[in-house]
Amino acid sequence: MTKRRWIIIAIVLAAGGIAAYELRPYWTDKQVAAKAPPRARVVSIDAVKAVRKPIPVDVDAIGMVTPISSVALKSRLETTIVSVHFEDGAKVNEGDLLFTLDARQIDAQIEQAEGNLARDRAQLAGAERDLRRFSDLIGKGATTQVNLDNAKTQADILAGTIKGAESALANLRVQKSYTLIHAPFAGRISAANVKIGNFVRPADTAPLATINQMAPVYVSFAVPQRVLADLRDAMAAGTTAVTATIPGSGRSERGKVAMVENTVDAATGMVMVRGIMDNGNETLWPGTLVNTKLTIRTEEAVAVPTVAVQRSQSGNFVFVIKDGAAHVQPVKVSRTHQGETVIAEGLAGGEEVVTDGQLLLSEGTRVEPRSRKAGA
Repeated sequence: MTKRRWIIIAIVLAAGGIAAYELRPYWTDKQVAAKAPPRARVVSIDAVKAVRKPIPVDVDAIGMVTPISSVALKSRLETTIVSVHFEDGAKVNEGDLLFTLDARQIDAQIEQAEGNLARDRAQLAGAERDLRRFSDLIGKGATTQVNLDNAKTQADILAGTIKGAESALANLRVQKSYTLIHAPFAGRISAANVKIGNFVRPADTAPLATINQMAPVYVSFAVPQRVLADLRDAMAAGTTAVTATIPGSGRSERGKVAMVENTVDAATGMVMVRGIMDNGNETLWPGTLVNTKLTIRTEEAVAVPTVAVQRSQSGNFVFVIKDGAAHVQPVKVSRTHQGETVIAEGLAGGEEVVTDGQLLLSEGTRVEPRSRKAGA
């Protein structure tokens, strides 16, 4: 029985040895893998090159469109409306007839003044004849000096009377001109507040209608006082430009700076600027709020996508790729422009900067660019 037990033990040991021999390569590989250093982590990123290019120096603001000229038409006479010669909201030209007022009373006064003037002229003609006759008689000694002087005085009185009558007639003709109301300049007219037959007078508070000049127009907006010096230099050089865009429509008009207000608002530190727009297509409507962009000048600068710029307690920085690794590069930001950040210091242009994947990066992290999609 003891011999049989030893045989079984020998068979088990032999089987275990054979199994250990067969599994020896797997044990060896695991030991080598455990002893080998870990493979360096590689982060997939997106990157673009920093570009040096001309970039405009501009200021964004909210502006309002205001007409250069606006007039409220009112009657200068107490009379009634005879005719309205325009359609509400129509475009009118300078000199167009807009309203005709009742002029019958003034016409009668003009006729009366003309009759009085004709009478005074006839009396003056008679006085002048008397003056000439007395002048001839005084030379012959047939009349006295008093009669001559009286004749001359009468002629002078009538001459003065005629001047007064002529002035009164001219005044009435001016009053008559007020019965025809013309457009003082080209623009858009509002709806007429009066209709035919309405009685109007100078004391009325509501105008007959309002005309706004539509082309050109002003756009008024406020800019920070820090750009005032550069703006004045740009105005002197003639390099300013103003773009006004209607929110939501994308339609815009370009113009230039017309004037800068002579004071800075002490409460806000802002100064009002007025741009003038040609507005030939009447894109901008008086009273419209618009997005304005004031371009002061254009200068060469290094720009990167704004998403590439990171922030830390020590300041702004970007990850620059060199030899397949990411490196922290501190930068000084000047401004932003249309989704790009202008770099004042830290980049010279041409560097490859990371735009996506920065959260997994640190100094010296190995990186590999992601494959770009076709057409990207």
